[in-house]
Amino acid sequence: MSRVLATYNIKGGVGKTSAAVNLSYLAARGGARTLLWDLDPQGASTYLFRIRPKVRGGGRRLVRLKTRADDLIKGTDYLGLDLLPADFSYRHMDLALDGTKRPTARLARVLKPLYRHYDYIFLDCPPSISLVSESVFEAADALLVPIIPATLSSRTFAQLEELVAGGPQVLAFFSMVEVRKSLHREVMAELRARHVTMLGAAIPAADEVERMGVDRSVVAEIAPGGRAALAYEALWWDVKRRLDLGGRR
Repeated sequence: MSRVLATYNIKGGVGKTSAAVNLSYLAARGGARTLLWDLDPQGASTYLFRIRPKVRGGGRRLVRLKTRADDLIKGTDYLGLDLLPADFSYRHMDLALDGTKRPTARLARVLKPLYRHYDYIFLDCPPSISLVSESVFEAADALLVPIIPATLSSRTFAQLEELVAGGPQVLAFFSMVEVRKSLHREVMAELRARHVTMLGAAIPAADEVERMGVDRSVVAEIAPGGRAALAYEALWWDVKRRLDLGGRR
């Protein structure tokens, strides 16, 4: 049975895909059967895993259960880690969902046959508030939310908590942190004081994270033992600890 974890933020450019790729890699490295579904039509996770962003029949057939998800899954270069690739047709995913019964439950129905095959299913989500995100909220056990420590972060976080009230756990963490900046330190202290659910681990703004797009690899291979690699390991440990307090599908 699976735990479904969605990397999500209303805003783009906050380190969501980097988190999805590195955390799914760490889950698989730890021995868990792991799948990452790249729901973003831009296909950044798919690109980083060196897989062509193409789904046979497109997103419409997939969400309408005309195509089996397990027939579309690709292996990656990492043992125990599989990928359900992105497809450019995902840009019309809202329309495809809107044409189904109970559209917000549709992604969970797509994933249900996979639960027995994987311990963790990660969803790399597009940055939006849409029917897709509502369907993600219903399918996910937890949202992994990267937050850049900037002045509007508190407002964004509050909006998200209101949006998913009564839904999945919200496990927020700081991303792209520059501790030399006093503003970053101040915002982090303020948000941790206001939101006790914030995870303790924080991902630094590090060269090895930026190099992921060049090397098409995870930070643990680009710079093993580096600041970012250690931060993602701490984050994954923190996520698992919080999940242990919840249920399993």
